Amino acid sequence: MGNMARRNDEVEALLQEYADLLSITGGDAFKVRAYERAARAVGGHHEDVSTLDAKRLRAVPGVGRSIADKVAEYFRTGTIRSLEEVRARIPAGVRELMAIPTLGPRKAALLYHDLGISSVEELVDAIHEERLRDLKGFGPKTEENILHGVALLRQAGGRVPLDDAWELAAEIVAELSGVSGCLRCVHAGSLRRFRETIGDLDILAAADDSAPLMDAFTRLPLVAEVIARGAKKTSVRTTKGFQVDLRVVPVQAWGAALQYFTGSKEHNVRIRERAVHAGLKLSEYGLFDAESGELVVSETEEEVYARLGLPWIPPPLREDRGEVEAALRGELPELVTEEDIRGDLHTHTDLTDGVSTLEDMVGAAAGRGHEYFAVTDHAPNLPMVRMSDEKMLAQRERLRAVAGEYPALTLLHGTELNIDPEGEVDWPEDFLATFDVCVASIHSHFTLSGKDTTRRLLRACENPCVNIIGHPTTRLLGRRDAIDADLGEVFRACARTGTALEINSAPDRLDLRDEDILHARRYGVKFAINTDAHSVRSLDVLRYGVGTAQRGWLTADEVINTWPLGRLREFLRKGR
Repeated sequence: MGNMARRNDEVEALLQEYADLLSITGGDAFKVRAYERAARAVGGHHEDVSTLDAKRLRAVPGVGRSIADKVAEYFRTGTIRSLEEVRARIPAGVRELMAIPTLGPRKAALLYHDLGISSVEELVDAIHEERLRDLKGFGPKTEENILHGVALLRQAGGRVPLDDAWELAAEIVAELSGVSGCLRCVHAGSLRRFRETIGDLDILAAADDSAPLMDAFTRLPLVAEVIARGAKKTSVRTTKGFQVDLRVVPVQAWGAALQYFTGSKEHNVRIRERAVHAGLKLSEYGLFDAESGELVVSETEEEVYARLGLPWIPPPLREDRGEVEAALRGELPELVTEEDIRGDLHTHTDLTDGVSTLEDMVGAAAGRGHEYFAVTDHAPNLPMVRMSDEKMLAQRERLRAVAGEYPALTLLHGTELNIDPEGEVDWPEDFLATFDVCVASIHSHFTLSGKDTTRRLLRACENPCVNIIGHPTTRLLGRRDAIDADLGEVFRACARTGTALEINSAPDRLDLRDEDILHARRYGVKFAINTDAHSVRSLDVLRYGVGTAQRGWLTADEVINTWPLGRLREFLRKGR
């Protein structure tokens, strides 16, 4: 999966870049949209596009002859000539400006052409000198947004989204596991703890002789430069600019090393304090008697924790948020796992903004062994999706027809509603009551006051047809902050009305985030871990939502889509 995913992502990024650059150079708007559509389609396509010939490429929705030729050219030669030509016409600094989340290609071009601004630094200076005020479409509010975008960009600087880190780690671990003499190989660090963004990637391997592993590691095709090489630790930078550290330890020290390099630092400080109180010394090499220096245990994490009077603590809990105390009291939660999830309650098809057909999405859900699966395309108040009652009812018929092919899978017909500024949703209650499940989400007016936003969400919870609040804080990692709302009030309303909170698994959302989950579960709220998948491939993101739920200490019973269908249907009735 890692390799294929990355090749499709590469093409998606190139087509999106082509669309952005065309839009800057004043290209035809229709053509720009065509490239954007093709980029999304390739990104979500279930086959590895590098294995398709031009004819099969054209079968990908939105990919016509000219785009198919460019994709084929990329895999044949490693570049796309017309993209290189457009790139050459645009200074690198403008491309740097385009990366600012709140700016976009058109405004970046305007800044360059009219003010000669070609770097983020120059832009910040120009704002402070108020030189943007005379440009059409740039007011004080725009300036504030841009500065905020620059801050988001810098804050994300050097940190990698969870899915990119996961796929990279999977690829490296698979390669190194095949090296002769490699006894074990896994990822550690913040990725093993499912942090929402990752700094450097930590890979740990066990072998008697580290040299063959270090050789293989430095020779991986994805390595752009070797930062430092040693017998115990080698660091490289990948072609995408990520730093990856490989540490090789003797298999006898595996448990101590894995515990140490998984972190977090704060958790490890607490664990070392326990060791000191017990007259022991803990390091990456093992747990030793402090006086005699004799090795006590080191081979497995379980032994290390047990010798300190603790059960094994799952990595997502290792953040020094009370997990050591809970472990001592015997009160560690039995965390929800990916195997516990029986179905997905928030997905899209190509009827709205998804790229896969209803049939393909359902087939993929059946292939994953789901017991139930909800299709929840967007309701009409999201203008870009052009939905109507007729289209929705026609989809319901199609869903019923497809259901016959998968006797082991129960298909639920749902919708994702839009919560408007007053807290109202798209359809009247009598129409909504005909759906099996309704997700309601905020898709606009993100900057209302805290009071208005809170009232808006409470209103949605109180709607007897709304079962789940989708991506409740609407944040986009590195691009958009969470809305301002009194979350305690919202969580209380969810518990009172029997409305579940979504943990949206999309790696750029992970919403609710772990801290909010920890807060919400104190109110007795129920949760749904959904993919919000817009393609067959994005059904894979479930693991990131589950990892986030684990960081929030959730058990299976708190997550409605781990329940058997009968219990779930009872919850979805919401007292109607």
